[in-house]
Amino acid sequence: MEPQPLHTPVLLERCLELLAPSIGVGRKVVVDATLGMGGHAEAMLERFPEVHLVGLDRDTDALGIAGERLARFGDRIDLVHTVYDGIGDALESLDIETVDGILFDLGVSSVQLDRSERGFAYSRNAPLDMRMDQTSGATAAEVIATYEERDLRRIFHQYGEERLAARYAQRIVAARAEAPIETSERLVAILQEATPAALSRAGHPAKRVFQALRIEVNRELSVLEDAIPEALGRVSVGGRIVVMSYQSLEDRIVKRALQAVTRSTAPAGLPVELPEHRPEFRLLTRGAEIASDDERAANPRATPVRLRAAERTRGTT
Repeated sequence: MEPQPLHTPVLLERCLELLAPSIGVGRKVVVDATLGMGGHAEAMLERFPEVHLVGLDRDTDALGIAGERLARFGDRIDLVHTVYDGIGDALESLDIETVDGILFDLGVSSVQLDRSERGFAYSRNAPLDMRMDQTSGATAAEVIATYEERDLRRIFHQYGEERLAARYAQRIVAARAEAPIETSERLVAILQEATPAALSRAGHPAKRVFQALRIEVNRELSVLEDAIPEALGRVSVGGRIVVMSYQSLEDRIVKRALQAVTRSTAPAGLPVELPEHRPEFRLLTRGAEIASDDERAANPRATPVRLRAAERTRGTT
């Protein structure tokens, strides 16, 4: 595999600061559920010399790059090829019941964005693939070719929050009847032609459509809805979970999942909260934290990030 330029991990110091109380002392286990190129993982292994890291990723390219980067840590790492909703099965395969820290860095990884042939970037011409795991599943080109107009409209509206969803879906269906839409260049051209001039100045017309296709191809939201509760269930008392989201739909799912475990379950009107009704977790952030102006300037990929974190305060009943 060709050497890859090392990317700058988003909110690295803040993630380490939040995880340190649970993984900083003693032989602890931490899961990087979205390993990517291994930037956060490498920093955790360096900063906390007794930590054992379990790295998960659905992208075989990313696993290869991270494996080379982290090889010097020897038996302190276990890398698993899986989507992050498979965190439970991955830990069971390693005979690990609970962990002391979990990190999610959602969205598209640097290796996916930087390799133009993967088809994630609307600014570069490439086959419309967009699969994070290139070993399985339908490509974006197959979605474009086979989905009915109403389904394309639905995903553009639901996953891209695109107000021209109906117009774009109609134009795509008309265009594919003439010739297959197999490259990002052709799809972008169709979207640009369908965009009224007054709206084209508000941002690139392909941005939201490409986001919607990527989410649909990789089932990102449904996977996340399963993954966060599964991960929370694996955190030991005193352990922490840190989640970074990059768009509002992801952040909404994370927010709801954390709210559910940080609320008391005591019935309304109960004069005294019994121990079994106390929340299982406490929030470590007030709302969602964002990157500083300096970090956004130095690392543009940090611009949309929203970080939330929580700590387990008691075991399940």
